[in-house]
Amino acid sequence: MSKPKLYYFNGRGRMESVRWLLAAAGVEFDEVFLETREQYQQLLKDGALLFEQVPMVEVDGMKLVQTNAILNYFAAKHNLYGKDIKERALIDMYSEGAKDLMTFVLRHPFLPAAEKDGNLTQMENKAKNRYFPAFEKSINQQTGYMVGDQLTIIDLQVLEVILMLEEKFPLILADFSMLQKFKAKISSIPRIQKFLQPGSPRKPPPDDHYVQTAREVLNF
Repeated sequence: MSKPKLYYFNGRGRMESVRWLLAAAGVEFDEVFLETREQYQQLLKDGALLFEQVPMVEVDGMKLVQTNAILNYFAAKHNLYGKDIKERALIDMYSEGAKDLMTFVLRHPFLPAAEKDGNLTQMENKAKNRYFPAFEKSINQQTGYMVGDQLTIIDLQVLEVILMLEEKFPLILADFSMLQKFKAKISSIPRIQKFLQPGSPRKPPPDDHYVQTAREVLNF
C-alpha cells in the first residue's frame, strides 16, 4: 500500500496531531509542504480541498480534509480509538478539551503583538485551572492511560499539548503529579520516544517564516 501523503505547511499547526498519530501507529508517510499561493490554488483547481482548507491527507484512495475526520480515520484504522463505543465517547470528549486548549497555543504566533501577552496569560490560566485538573482526574489510576488499558489517540493529544505548553511554561506541570507520571509513561513508548528525537517528522515551534508562509499561501 502507498504511504499516506500529508499536505500542509512545514510546521506544526493542525497537521501535527496527525503526525503524532501516524508515528505512534508506526506508519511512514510523505509530506507535501505548501510554500506558495500557486500550490494551494492548484489543489483547489484539482478539487482536492472539499472545504477549501488544509490539512489534507491522501490515503486509501481518498482525499481527507477536516482534522477530526483525518485523526479518527487513522485512529480507528490502527487500533488507537478505544475498544468499544463507550471508550470512543470518552476519547472524543477528552479530545475536544485537548483541542480547545491546543487552540490557544496554535493561534498564538498569528496574533498581533499587542495581544500576545494576554493570550499567554489566558493560556496558562486555562491549562492550570480548567484543563489540566480535568485531565489529571481522568487518567486511569490502574493503567496510566487516559482511557482503557492501552494507548489511544487521546494519550497522544494530551502529551502533545503538555509538551507545547512546557515550551512556554517549563514548570506548568509542577502541581500535577499524575500528569507528570502520564507524561513519562507515554513519552517512553518506543515509537513516541523516537518521534521526540531530533530528525523525526515532528516539527519545531513555529517561527516567523512559518507564520509568513501560511499567511501568504492562504492570503490572510
